[in-house]
Formats: sequence, C-alpha cells, structure tokens
Amino acid sequence: MIPKGKLIAVGGAEDKGTDLEAGIIKRSHLNFFEIGILKTITKLLEDTNDRIEVITTASSIPDEVGENYIDAFTKLGCTNAGHLKIRHREDALKPDAVARVQNCKAVMFSGGNQLRLSSIFGGTEFLDVLHERYINENFLIAGTSAGAMAMSNTMIYEGNATNAHLKGEVKITTGLGFLNGVIIDSHFNKRGRFPRLAQAVAANPGAIGIGLGEDTGIIVTKGEELHAIGSGAVMILDGRNIGYNNIADIEFDEPISVENLIVHILGKGNAYNIRTRKYSGADVVVKPAE
Repeated sequence: MIPKGKLIAVGGAEDKGTDLEAGIIKRSHLNFFEIGILKTITKLLEDTNDRIEVITTASSIPDEVGENYIDAFTKLGCTNAGHLKIRHREDALKPDAVARVQNCKAVMFSGGNQLRLSSIFGGTEFLDVLHERYINENFLIAGTSAGAMAMSNTMIYEGNATNAHLKGEVKITTGLGFLNGVIIDSHFNKRGRFPRLAQAVAANPGAIGIGLGEDTGIIVTKGEELHAIGSGAVMILDGRNIGYNNIADIEFDEPISVENLIVHILGKGNAYNIRTRKYSGADVVVKPAE
C-alpha cells in the first residue's frame, strides 16, 4: 500500500562539539537549519493550527530539548505544539499517550539514542497508531539524528566510525519501520560514517543505505520518493550489484571487502526512488496534500 503520509529525516545539526560516541553532549539551542526543518514541517501541514507532538524520548536532556522545539514552533506561528514526555516503555503504553498521537497531525522525534526509540516503542499500540496514520492519512513524521535513523526497518544502533571497516563493529537491530528496505545513518560527513553504512549495506545488500550529512535531510513521499533538502549532501549506497563480498566468511575484527557498491550523491532538490533505484537531478518541490 502506498503511504499517504510523509516523512522528514534530518542528519542532525552542524557539529559544534557533541560526540555521542565519546559520551560528550553539548547543550545548545536549535540552530538555523533545525529551525528551517521546522518551517518545512509547518508548510507541509494543512493548517498552522494542526497539532504537533514533539517526542524527546531519545534525548538525555528531554525537557530542555522539548522546550526548545515548542518555543521554535511557536515563533513560526504553530501555537498548537505539545511535548509528549515518554521516558520509559510504560509511558508509551498509557492511554493518554496513545490518544495524543491519535489526535495530532504530525510528530517530531528528537535526536539522542536511537536504541531508546526502538526498545521503548517497538511492539506498542503507540507505534501501531503512527504506522496506521502514516499509511492512511496525510500524516507527517519527522525526525532528526537518532529520530531519523530510527525511521527505517533496519537500524544501526552502534558502531564507532574509526573501526567501522572491521566486521562486527557495526551493530544493527530493528527500527520503527516507517521506511522499508533502507538503512539510515546521520551526522554522516563530520563523523566519517561512510564505512559504517557500507558495512551495514554489505550485510544487507537488499537494503539501500541513506547517509544524511549535517544540516541536510530528505522528504519522503509515497514511501519511496526521496527529495534532498538542506545545505549538504545525501549519500545513497546501493548494494544490489555487489559482487565480491567477504563479510560472511571472515572472522570478527577483520576488515571487510566489498566490490561494486554503487554510490549516488544528492544535493538540494535532487531526488531518488528507493523502489526503482533511479536518481533524478531535477529540482523537486514537495507540496502539502490537497
């Protein structure tokens, strides 16, 4: 079934000192690009009075992040934004949480730790409602950094970029599953994550890797059409034509070898179809549904 809803996946803010792999978190207000993403969200809504729920479950500073997003939405004219505070799995199971996602028009997943998202929401009615609304309605799901990585059905949850060329260094689990047949990685450029996504695709050649740079993102329509937005590059890794691939045969901690991994680079306005695996350099304008 072709989804009627849209996804917005963002690679994260320009890195100003935050290093989640090293456990360093720099607290800062939303930067200009994140504000731009929020503008995109509001433009894709049918009405500025439509309810938006901000979900900061992945963040280690959820209240601060939630307040920043609410303030930003308010400044953009969206006064009907709420902070849906879910810290533990039992919070996601509460009827009030389910009711709030049943009655909003969009949700925004913040950055942080994507494993928190999959472990807290996986298998819940809360997630079932999001899936149903995304498929059947003009519903918008946005996410930045960890919130973007969790959108795919196959999700990277760990893997230091320094050793990502070694078998076993990239850890994969099941994500929230809004986008099938892909693996999304964020902060792709500044944190040198090409080898990390390449190993994930080598282990899952049927999936398409999507690397989102800082200040960069994609709008997904019809569940398959990707449209690049932002100031940086979106990297597409297509493993369908992989020839030699030693990942199944080597021991853990040995370097992987992969032949014929196809790479596309999308700038702002470029498009890629994950079903047909076709690239388009033409500028694309995504409009709200009628």
